[in-house]
Amino acid sequence: MGRLIGSVALGYVVMFVLVFCLFTALYLILGADRSFQPGTYDASWLWIGTSTLLALLAAAAGGWACAAVARNDKGPKVLAGLVIALGLLLAVPVITADPDTTPRTSVVGNMEAMQKAQQPVWIALLNPFLGAIGVMAGARLFGVRKPESAPAA
Repeated sequence: MGRLIGSVALGYVVMFVLVFCLFTALYLILGADRSFQPGTYDASWLWIGTSTLLALLAAAAGGWACAAVARNDKGPKVLAGLVIALGLLLAVPVITADPDTTPRTSVVGNMEAMQKAQQPVWIALLNPFLGAIGVMAGARLFGVRKPESAPAA
């Protein structure tokens, strides 16, 4: 049981650190004008596409790390379930938020961008499932597959 919990915790930490670092780097590369729609805090299509790809890669790395410690498919399955559950919980504020119509200034720091960014609801609902797919894909890259039945004697 300890190995299972440790594998899930490690996988989640790997995902969290990679997402934070990759998204910070992406924002520094794109800047506010290419990360957001003109004059707003609505995410641009460039941001949505690139961040989705980076999130999938981070999820795969988390699934790979989880599988390496778990040594079976239970850890990645639990991690994938956790990604879906937490992702859907984090989607609730996106779904219930009133749109912020405050005009965006030309200079937006990284922290302000994280706090004020607005993504489409469908992305907030899709991301947890894409994350779970990424986790399971990463686990498969490590070599964790469904246990095969024993050969007949």
